Amino acid sequence: MIDNLILGFQTAFSLHNLMYAFVGVVLGNLIGVLPGIGALAAISMLLPITYGLDPTGALLMLAGLYYGTSFGGATTSILLNLPGTASHAVVCVDGNPLARQGKGGQAIFMAMFASFVGVCVGIVLMMFFSPMLVDVAFLFGPSEYFALMLMGLLAASTLTSGSPLKGIASVVVGLIFGVVGTDVNSGVARFDFGIPELQDGIALVALAMGLFGITDVLSNAANLGEGTLLTKGIGGQSVRPGKGEIRKAMPSIARGSVIGSALGILPGAGGTMASFMSYATEKKASHSPERFGRGAMEGVSGPESANSSAAITAFIPTLTLGIPGDAVMALMLGALMIHNITPGPQLMVEYPAMFWGLLVSFWLGNLMLLVLNIPLIGVWVKLLSVPYRLIYPTVLFLIAIGVYSTNNNLFDVSVVLFIGIFGYVAASLGFQPAPLLMGFILGPMMEENFRRALLLSRGDAFTFFERPLSGSFMAVTILMLATVAYKRLRNRPKPSEVQEEPSSL
Repeated sequence: MIDNLILGFQTAFSLHNLMYAFVGVVLGNLIGVLPGIGALAAISMLLPITYGLDPTGALLMLAGLYYGTSFGGATTSILLNLPGTASHAVVCVDGNPLARQGKGGQAIFMAMFASFVGVCVGIVLMMFFSPMLVDVAFLFGPSEYFALMLMGLLAASTLTSGSPLKGIASVVVGLIFGVVGTDVNSGVARFDFGIPELQDGIALVALAMGLFGITDVLSNAANLGEGTLLTKGIGGQSVRPGKGEIRKAMPSIARGSVIGSALGILPGAGGTMASFMSYATEKKASHSPERFGRGAMEGVSGPESANSSAAITAFIPTLTLGIPGDAVMALMLGALMIHNITPGPQLMVEYPAMFWGLLVSFWLGNLMLLVLNIPLIGVWVKLLSVPYRLIYPTVLFLIAIGVYSTNNNLFDVSVVLFIGIFGYVAASLGFQPAPLLMGFILGPMMEENFRRALLLSRGDAFTFFERPLSGSFMAVTILMLATVAYKRLRNRPKPSEVQEEPSSL
């Protein structure tokens, strides 16, 4: 292990590889700050440039681009309530209220610190436990995926700070949005209402930006003439966390890192599910869950560490099995194949310099990002003092450009406006956007795995309870439902406590 790490440091610290990694993280960070243009679009644009590069340098640059976008995406989520990617959407729930309270700098610093710690945990697990983690990934079949996602959806219903029933209703609406488009099994178009563009489904970026960005603009439209995003002034210590803040956040960062590392190795789960699961875990573990949704620092640190550690461990199935977990990892796989490198169990043996150099570059690149971003926190926080009349037209412009750039289709811009109006009405009625987004993301994958599991078991629904892993997940889900029902029944007022109103004559 020590010899391999020395080889990795020699590879990553060579001048040209260092330069490629630096270019990747800087471009990724800049692109991550721009809402809507995520890692997929960035890597797609830069992939042709890597044709003439050394394979190791090309992979280091693309990897830097990947986690650089993840690192920068939290900035606009916290300050402007604009999640550039779905994995940063849950950061808006507490990050934006913190920014409005004058703690935007502290929230961004905590997100960056949590992201760095999450990366470190992911790297350590990747170094020591890659073979074991691959074996765990092999244990997951359609039944296990369905049971895990069902548990995740139930946890998502707790993301709301209001009524649990409204949280479940939001999840159901997200599930309905998720089935719009062509059925993956039969090829039949569903709920497209004769609109050809809807046969591809609703764009995830359009849904996220509509629910958070457009809704926020409409909610504050009455303040366009005066005022800023801040409800409190920015103090001189606005960037540095408060006394004991980092120590208090460490348990949430540790839990988020473990959750992210575990879910990152599962194809299809990735950082989005990890960040949502981490948020739900922190809310359950907190002694004061009522703070969540109103500016809890744990609601930023936990999901960010989960997202970053999942981004690292997502490389495990891609490199060691040749199984990409998502579209970004599929592009990484394509970049390797362009250079005649076949991912698989022999990759670590045949290309040790590239594998261990990539591993060390994760540490190096994220350290670069930390050094680059901490001095800029004060600059980003100044955005909050810009008047509404200037910031909101800019936000709408960025949303329109970001949504259009995903598919180069004006229809997506009209979709984001419709979803924004829908989100504004829903928010006025007390429904939260985060559970809806989680239902939208997990719904199609959950349906696909449910149908696949039933096909394999020839229609036997007990397959979800017979297998050890899926049975455990289903048991936890039933226990969570029973707990919620018990709390509701326990908190109901007794008949003796209900006073009869005097009848009017």
